[in-house]
Amino acid sequence: MNDLLLLVPFLALIVLNLLPKSARVTPFVVCFLIFLLQTAAAALQPFGVIDWSFTAPLERVIGFSLVVDNLSVLLLVSTGIAGLAAILVGRATLKEPRSRAIFLSLLLVSLIGINGIAMVRDLFTLFVFVEVTSVAAVILVTLREGPGGLEGAWKYLLLSSVASVFMLASIGFFLLSAGGITFDQAAAALAAPAPLAWVAAALFMCGLFVKGAMIPFHGWLADAYTAAPAPVSVFLAGIVTKASGIFALMRLAPSLLPASAPGREILLVVGALAAVAGAFLALGQSDMKRMLAYSSISQMGYIVMALGGAPSLALLAASFHFFNHTVSKAQLFANAAAVEKRLGTRDMDKMGGLAARMPVTGATAAVATLSIAGLPPFAGFWSKLLVVIALWNGGQRVFAVIAILTSLVTLGYFLVLQRKVFFGKILPEWESVREAGAGLLLPVIALALITVAIGIGFPFLLPMLLGGGV
Repeated sequence: MNDLLLLVPFLALIVLNLLPKSARVTPFVVCFLIFLLQTAAAALQPFGVIDWSFTAPLERVIGFSLVVDNLSVLLLVSTGIAGLAAILVGRATLKEPRSRAIFLSLLLVSLIGINGIAMVRDLFTLFVFVEVTSVAAVILVTLREGPGGLEGAWKYLLLSSVASVFMLASIGFFLLSAGGITFDQAAAALAAPAPLAWVAAALFMCGLFVKGAMIPFHGWLADAYTAAPAPVSVFLAGIVTKASGIFALMRLAPSLLPASAPGREILLVVGALAAVAGAFLALGQSDMKRMLAYSSISQMGYIVMALGGAPSLALLAASFHFFNHTVSKAQLFANAAAVEKRLGTRDMDKMGGLAARMPVTGATAAVATLSIAGLPPFAGFWSKLLVVIALWNGGQRVFAVIAILTSLVTLGYFLVLQRKVFFGKILPEWESVREAGAGLLLPVIALALITVAIGIGFPFLLPMLLGGGV
């Protein structure tokens, strides 16, 4: 079963590029079904409906193992949800056939890369799939014509290349110090301890910090998110950045850092810096997408900071916030796409009162912003609460307080967004604005319902999460 997560998107990629140019709807349907099937299959994994355990034929050919565990399921489900939202937004906003074809093809390439990240168990194969995902994302950013798209993609490519050098050097050092590059071999070298292994771990962590846009390696993210077309922004913010940087940290931290108090301190400091700086950078933005981009840096900081908390809760807290951020941030970028499509601008200083003309967009945006800010009864409240508890129980009480205070800043900039965009009296030039079409409303309604349902049902989900682990 594991190999199908790589083979099916690859075969679909070939089929899509063999279809005649007159087939306008079929490519979207094919991609939608692939992402939907992956989401459903991964969501059923904890219930034992599908057997993921056997050795796949592809594994015997390519020579590395593909393993699906609960952490893999987190990424597979999150990718499916973000991809479904991006496809619906792309169907509604991309009109040029060439852009549609490139978008769907690269979406499938990204899916192959992210699915590989979810399942691999050695550093070099992880690096390969991270690079597949990153290269596809760079090209996706350039789909918006003009200097903005090229500038955003160039910054992304430049810093991503630096990260790649760090990661390749790290793999070489692990080979020298550990004699292998599996996660277990790297962990054993760090526990020894071998000085060269510490250098290797530091380099790999720096590479992942760049891929995940942690401060001070964040310079590319706001430009890339802002310059990218609407569906690309949904996918980038929803899953790509977290998959290529943050998820790898979540995968490696439990096995590589138990014996490394300095490593956990680094996660705490870098995560806190990203959470605080990203929040204050978002507070000063007038471009709607740019504010959401800096908000993403802040929320990814929470995930990294959680990894430095109590070991019994760290991964659970990080994973739950990972999922909630995927859902809410994909939704907010879809909301931004709806607003930009109707108004032709992202400048929040030129908006106001849009809730009267776009009530569904306004209501769903309120759900996502309140969830990310950590207000009950939405899902984000519970994940942030788990982050704070993990930090407090781990003796990191200063960082727990930082997490709480940063949530107040998060609430502040999202209240600014709501006031400038949706609240107040509508400006005369927007009196004729209509609600977004069904293609843009369907994903935001579905994602908002997920946020509300998880928030209300979390007390019933928690025993299962604590019993099953991550």
